[in-house]
Formats: sequence, C-alpha cells, structure tokens
Amino acid sequence: MTDKKQAAEQSARLRETLHHHNYCYYVLDAPEISDAEYDSLLRQLQAIEADHPALITDDSPTRRVGAPVAKIFRQVSHSVPMLSLDNAFNEQELTEFDRRIREKLELDVVDYCAEPKMDGLAVSILYQDGVLSAGATRGDGSTGEDVTDNIRTIRNLPLRLQGQDVPAQLEVRGEVFMLIDDFMQLNKNQQVKNQKPFANPRNAAAGSLRQLDSRITAERRLSFYGYGMVDAESRGLTAHSAVLDQLRAWGLPINNVWRKLRGLAQCVDFFKAMERKRSGLAFEIDGVVFKVDGLSQQQAMGYTSRAPRWAIAHKFAPEEAVTKVLGIDIQVGRTGALTPVARLEPVTVGGVTVSNATLHNEDEVKRKDVQQGDTVTVRRAGDVIPEVVRVLTELRPDNARPFIMPKECPVCGSPVARQDDEAVVRCTGGNRRCTAQCIGAVRHFASRRALDIRGLGDKLVEQLVEKNLVNSVADVYRLERNGLLALDRMAAKSADNLLAQIDKSKDTTFARFLYGLGIPEVGESTAELLAVEFGDLDSLRQAQLDQLQAIKDIGPVLAEHIYRFFQDNENINTINDMIAAGVHWPMPEKRGAGNAPLAGKRIVITGTLDMPRDEVKAKLKSLGASVGNSVSKNTDYVIVGRDPGSKFTKAQGLGVTVLDEQGLLNLLES
Repeated sequence: MTDKKQAAEQSARLRETLHHHNYCYYVLDAPEISDAEYDSLLRQLQAIEADHPALITDDSPTRRVGAPVAKIFRQVSHSVPMLSLDNAFNEQELTEFDRRIREKLELDVVDYCAEPKMDGLAVSILYQDGVLSAGATRGDGSTGEDVTDNIRTIRNLPLRLQGQDVPAQLEVRGEVFMLIDDFMQLNKNQQVKNQKPFANPRNAAAGSLRQLDSRITAERRLSFYGYGMVDAESRGLTAHSAVLDQLRAWGLPINNVWRKLRGLAQCVDFFKAMERKRSGLAFEIDGVVFKVDGLSQQQAMGYTSRAPRWAIAHKFAPEEAVTKVLGIDIQVGRTGALTPVARLEPVTVGGVTVSNATLHNEDEVKRKDVQQGDTVTVRRAGDVIPEVVRVLTELRPDNARPFIMPKECPVCGSPVARQDDEAVVRCTGGNRRCTAQCIGAVRHFASRRALDIRGLGDKLVEQLVEKNLVNSVADVYRLERNGLLALDRMAAKSADNLLAQIDKSKDTTFARFLYGLGIPEVGESTAELLAVEFGDLDSLRQAQLDQLQAIKDIGPVLAEHIYRFFQDNENINTINDMIAAGVHWPMPEKRGAGNAPLAGKRIVITGTLDMPRDEVKAKLKSLGASVGNSVSKNTDYVIVGRDPGSKFTKAQGLGVTVLDEQGLLNLLES
C-alpha cells in the first residue's frame, strides 16, 4: 500500500472519528473522550493534511481554524426570505396574538412550540449531500452576506450531517451567538491586547461573524443553535416540534430549553419560568418565541410583508434604562477593594428599582468616562447587579465632575495601593483597622459554605464591629455572653444559641476553613483543591509561588493572591488565634495528582436528591472529585435531582454531562 493511500485511509478514519465525537459532545451532551484525546486526534489529522493537501475535504474538522483574509463579502440571495418577528411586550399582547390564531384557525385551544429568543445573529446554512457548503447572514431578509469560511469555524456546528436519510440539500435557519463565559474570556483577551472590549455578547458575535479574516473568528468561540429549515413539509414533517427533533437527529445543535405547549395559559407559565431562569442560562436571551406548532396551520395563518402571522416574540421587561448620575461613592469590600459606585436617580430596570450601579474599578470609570451629573444607560448585569453601560455624552452638563480615586480609604483613612498586575485599588488598613474589611471578612467567614455560624447575620456583625467587640475574624471566638447581652435586641436565649453555634463551628474541615479565610479569588473549588494538594496548613503556608502555579487550574494571578495572603503577618496572626481558640479539622488524606478515581473531576449537584446531599458530596470528595456550586464549561458532571432549576439548564446549554440519581449511583459504584 502506498504512503499516499495509507494517508488517505487514515485521514478518512480520523475525520469519521472526529465527526462522531463532535456529535457526542455538542448534540448528545455525552462526550466519550477527553478534550486532550480529541485534540490529539485533531493534530494527527492536521499533520496528514499538511503533508498531503489534496486530502483536505470541505467537511474536515481542521477547517475550523479559519481561512486567509477574504475580500469584501459576496452578496447572497435567500431562497426563502428570512423575515422578522412581531413582538409582544406584555401579557395582554400575547393574549391578543392567541385570540387571532384561534379565530383564524377556528380552534378553542392551539398547540404552540416555545423557544428562548436568543440574543444573537440569524443565519442561513446550506448543506449539499450532507456537507456544509454555504452560510449567509440574514441581511435585509432577502439578501445576506456570504460568511461561509467564518461559519465553518463554529465548533458545535457540524461540517457534515449525521444519522439516517440525510437529504441531498438542506437549508437550515438558526442563530449564531456567544456563550457568556466565552464572551467574558474574549473581553479579557481584548484587554490584554489593549483593544476595546465588546459591549455585550450579541455585538461580539456579530463582529466576530463578519471578520474578513476567519482565523480571527475561529479564536472567538462562537456557537450555533438551529431553529428551522426551509421546505420542512416536503420532508414529511408536520409540526415545528418535529422539525427541531429532526435537526437534532441530523446532528445539528438546537436549544434544548424548547417546549411544546398547549394553549395560552401554558405559554404564560413558560414565559414566567424562563424569566426566572434567565440569569442562570449559559447564554443571553431577551424573550421567548411562540410559534404555532402545526406546519399546515402556519401556512393557513400566512405572512405579512415583514413577519409570519403564526409566531411572536414575547420580550422580557427592558434590561436597560436611562437615568442620571447624582454622585460617585466608594464602597470598601472584605478584601479591601475600593469599588466606585454610581449613585443614581432611581429608575426601573427589568422590573426592579435601581438607585446604585457598580462602576467596577478606576480603569472602567475612565474607559466609560462616567462623571457626576452625566446621563447614563443602566443595565442589570445577569439580571442581578446593576451596572452603567454607557454615557450619553451629548447630554453632559457644564458642571459635570470627573471621578478621582481617593488616596486614602474613605472608611479608615489608611493609604490605598494598587498592584501593577491589578486594576483594583485596595485599602492597606487590613481587617483590624478598616471596619468595612472586618465586617465583610466576618460575614464571609460565618457564611453557610464557610464556617456556617448560624445566627451571626449581617446586622449583628455590623453591631459587633461597631461596638469594638470584633476587630478580626478571630475575635468571633472571644465573644462572651455579657458582651452579647449588651447589644441591641439580644436576648439571653439568642446569645446562648449564638455562642453554641460559634463553639460548634470550631469543628470544621480544612477546605471550609480555607474558603472562610477569604483569600482573594479563592472560591470553594479552589479551597478544596488546596486542601487536597497540601493536606495541612503548614505545607500550604510554606508553599512558594512556583509550587502554587504548578497546580492544575491555579494560574499566576491566583497563585500570587494565595502566596501574598500567607506572607501577611496579620493574616498569620489571625489564623494562629483561631487555632489557639480551638478551631480544628480532621487531617485530609493528601493525594497526588490523579491517584483517586475521580481526581480532577469537577461536579455540581442541583435539585433534590433522595440521598442526603452532604453524604453525596462527602463520597464524591473522598474519591477525589471537586464539588462546586456553579456550572461552567470546565464542569465534568452535573448531578440532577428533582426540580433542578437553572444549573440544569446551563449544563444543557454548555454540553456538560448530566447524570440523574441512578447515574450518580452508577458513577460511584464504578
């Protein structure tokens, strides 16, 4: 067999294998190999194609890396116009939509298909003989731009269709978007390159898809969800829900949050549920699209000149609003970080009255050029934390005042400092001198996932610090009954209960203790990792920077935070005081990298399990797993019980492996 023939056969096998694993990862949410194994297979194929360029096919997974710079985009006419959607901005308008449908179709109840309204860019993608051959933007609905090379770089979009009965020609309609985690990483990369960050994931996706150099697009990790196909009825499909099932069967990713609903009431309930789950999704949405499910009924409803009569986008309450900056205050956090906060003229954003919005840090204030007196657009970031999006500089008054970061802490008067590698300005006073830091540190230390001191709530912590009964976290263990009884609204029983809880908290775990210390950037997962890696406090305290950086998932910045924390004498004294007061933990078994069955696996639990959750977490940790609270693309498994909520939805969006309780038992047994 000639070398060329061997290369052809080997490359064909590799392409087939990689297509299979892409299908498992992006469509079935059930990866069969690790990322490292996939990358190894891809590199083998790249090497063969580099030696034999004639073997490169249009559906080769190596085409994901992008192509050289293109000339201006070619215009493409859509075979069927890509229309807009009419909007409903309240429940009454949705009710009117349902009434029109029922009257036209002469039905008492209509079956609908509901899908989250992705905040991305609509595209049309053509497959010829099962292979991706063309991709175009929506454009004006009739004519779009040819972005085929850029479309090919989207990693969850199959270059070749899977399954049975793949059509000779298929035109798919869908949305290109950017996952929130990928958007955040892109903006970090932009800042490293001293380039302007993107305002939101939609702008980032649109800008990335229209790059003339598709190699840039390939670096930006776009995603795709299909939501329709041209000429579906000719393929024997009778419902939109069946279209979604068929797209998935052919290997195309769809948004798994869609539901088939019967009647208006279920539509209203689904909309409200999505509004609640919205902040926990892995992607941004701005509403819910409701479509008549029956394709023949869609044809009966027809179209206007710009939109189908059988579909509507029910939009969420506006996330942005315009208001004025009355002043810029400084908040001091538990790590000493000074955060500029815009004091706003109260305004309703997403159904909530907002009077303050974070400005993040000094650099961000300068970049956005926010001044006292400005008119600004405010958004609830992730539907929770309000932030200033942009300044309407054309409305700036003559008496507007620029922001100046103070040289001293506004709480304790200590000098402030800024490390060369950080954007954050910090108070140098420490917990013992700065009451704001002390309050934040004690609140964190007493929180449920740290030392879990029940009864030590926010208001009580403020009282203890203000009355000088607590000047550091260690002082919590010096509290006495008489001192507590002197506080406002503190009865004898409450004081006794609190002291009992404080005493109970002394018996903890090394990981909880580390998390409770409030080391900057050290969350629960990192605390677990450090506890397993070092095993005891002395080893961790003596760790050098290179040791910390050598640990998987701990980068240079995080390593620096950990190292600095244990070089600070005040922190060491506080730790020693707590240990002297009786805080202790069982010595964890120190494991080398990869010794335990689940070593290195990141697991999240959501919903109600029949087994006690604490027992499950303890068992998983004993097998080497890290049990966290938030789902990301680095999560290996999400264990799902009853009523799982937004973490389950986010796992589906990210393609994370989901296990039910039986799957968990199988994992533990194996």
